[in-house]
Amino acid sequence: MKHLLNRLLDRRTALAAALVVGFAGGLAQAQDTRQAVAGDSVIEQIKQRGSLIVGLSTFVPWAMLDKNGELIGYEIDVATKLAEDMGVEVEFVPTAWDGIIPALISGTFDVIISGMSVTPQRNLTVNFSEPYSFSGLRVVVSREHEGAISGLEDMNRADFTIAVRRGATPVTFAQQALPNARLLQFDEDGAAIQEVLNGNADAVIASEPSPSAYAAEYPDKVFIPFDDLFSVTAEAMALRKGDPDALNFFNNWIAVNWRNGFLEERHDYWFRTQGWADQLPQ
Repeated sequence: MKHLLNRLLDRRTALAAALVVGFAGGLAQAQDTRQAVAGDSVIEQIKQRGSLIVGLSTFVPWAMLDKNGELIGYEIDVATKLAEDMGVEVEFVPTAWDGIIPALISGTFDVIISGMSVTPQRNLTVNFSEPYSFSGLRVVVSREHEGAISGLEDMNRADFTIAVRRGATPVTFAQQALPNARLLQFDEDGAAIQEVLNGNADAVIASEPSPSAYAAEYPDKVFIPFDDLFSVTAEAMALRKGDPDALNFFNNWIAVNWRNGFLEERHDYWFRTQGWADQLPQ
């Protein structure tokens, strides 16, 4: 009996030792996995490259070309400050809106900073940071309809044409709220409003402050029929899935720059004033 007990104790001791070794090995393997994930992060690629590559589309006042052909706007200020805080240069890659997510996934750039609203559909394909901006949609209408438009229902008819930016939130909103209206889609908001100015469309649906800017710039051509904001949205940075380190960094950067006032100050400048308007081509 004594020998049997000794054998049982020896086996328990051996099992305990094996568990300890296995646990230690598991910890080491987990640590190696974490280090491998960190090494693959786009953050490390940006640091090694020495530049942050940003995908964006141009639309007022997020990103625009000034008189010298240089990019200016809220997104430009945000991305430039982000790169400065990372200690790297910034490179912008203007991209058509309907191709911007595929371009991100293919590795054309590191992150999308382009007024992209967070939606469940987009979130199936990309990861979103915390919001760095909040906005909503507004309607601007041709003066030809002055007095005849008091609500969305007055626009929901087959002979009413609405211009929107292709692939953006206004497309989904128009399709759902105005299913009977004719929809024209363009690569840029500027092309959409031009259709109204040329008499080829009756209205534009776009994210603020573009509609208010159009109404101020072309008061004899267009007007805002009602003050309602639709589809109030949060805009965030979009990055490829499977990169927790990058998501952590962007989230913390946004939190810091909300607290220190940078994001609010830059947002107010570009969205609440026209002090930058004289920088644009006439």
